[in-house]
Amino acid sequence: MNPPMPKGHPHEVPGMEGDKATGKKKWLPKLIAWELTRSCNLDCIHCRAAARFGPYPNELTTEECLAMLDDVASFSSPIIIMTGGEPMLRDDIWEIARHGTDLGLRMVMAPCGFLVTEETARRMIDAGIQRVSFSIDGATAESHDDFRRVKGAFASVMTAIENVKKVGLDFQVNTTISRHNLHELPRILELVVSLGAKAHHPFLLVPTGRGEAMKDQEISPEDYEKTLTWFYEMRDKVPLQFKPTCAPHYYRIFRQKEREKGIAVRPETHGLDAMSKGCMGGQSFAFVSNTGKVQICGFLDVECGDIRKEPFSVVWENSEVFRQMRAWDDYNGRCGYCEYRSVCGGCRARAYAFTGDYMDEEPFCTYQPGEAARRARDAKKAAKGA
Repeated sequence: MNPPMPKGHPHEVPGMEGDKATGKKKWLPKLIAWELTRSCNLDCIHCRAAARFGPYPNELTTEECLAMLDDVASFSSPIIIMTGGEPMLRDDIWEIARHGTDLGLRMVMAPCGFLVTEETARRMIDAGIQRVSFSIDGATAESHDDFRRVKGAFASVMTAIENVKKVGLDFQVNTTISRHNLHELPRILELVVSLGAKAHHPFLLVPTGRGEAMKDQEISPEDYEKTLTWFYEMRDKVPLQFKPTCAPHYYRIFRQKEREKGIAVRPETHGLDAMSKGCMGGQSFAFVSNTGKVQICGFLDVECGDIRKEPFSVVWENSEVFRQMRAWDDYNGRCGYCEYRSVCGGCRARAYAFTGDYMDEEPFCTYQPGEAARRARDAKKAAKGA
């Protein structure tokens, strides 16, 4: 069985929950991915940010970073993913992490690996960082390094993992899945289990940034369906949390497969799997760029606000794009009336990458909702407009 995630995991209660101040139900962030710098010592072929090594102008100052954490903690208690680029390239990274920790936020980090020595791993512990994530995109050094486009990248991750294990810091592994490594997925999972990771999160490629040139590397909708079904079949066979990311219709498949067994999906019996949903962008997840721009996720390059102009809390509450993300019935095509729209939602970034409209239906989903679902949605919208 998948082990329970630590308290405060972003999928604990998705979507609406009690506000800190009033207790009333409202949309609150459970997870914020924060691009603290865009500078990076890798050259990954799929990079959404098209990141490169070197200084980037106008990145958030230390004071701006600390102020954002103060604002976030004033109304919510999300996990803060300190990411990049390479977040460890910031001289003030430990100060930022410690400040978030002291505010009661769960601080985690996504380093590339090259800078994670035993000494810096201990500094992570000292700053209160509770988990780190590393990317492994191939079962061998050759396939991983080809994807990351830096020789020695695979070896650096293996060394980094050993260093965090020495100091007792939990880690998870993320894997970007495309045509180039789909056949390696079972071996990558075996490797991740053997390394002792707490979780393995395969990401289904979203072709943005440098990844836009990889649109032909998206796996087909049919292989998508087969792969997500394989994830479902493996979830109880591995001693870690195993779930896909940027693959929202996994949660449709999960419920379909359980229903075939005559099993109702409930929090009491399925824990986090019952309380999780697919696309969380603008609902319980947000992304903040290195210059303070707010987006529903890092893969959907549509600005929803700017923390240099107004606090994140105001953007979260008032952004028109965020409000659109929360109105599932208004999604275009099949996604707007699908029976599973509240647990899936389709990938808004993938829709935008392929059609130019983030409200369009998920382009890589094979599921056809029933006509009854369309009629029910239309009746609901008509009643609201009456």
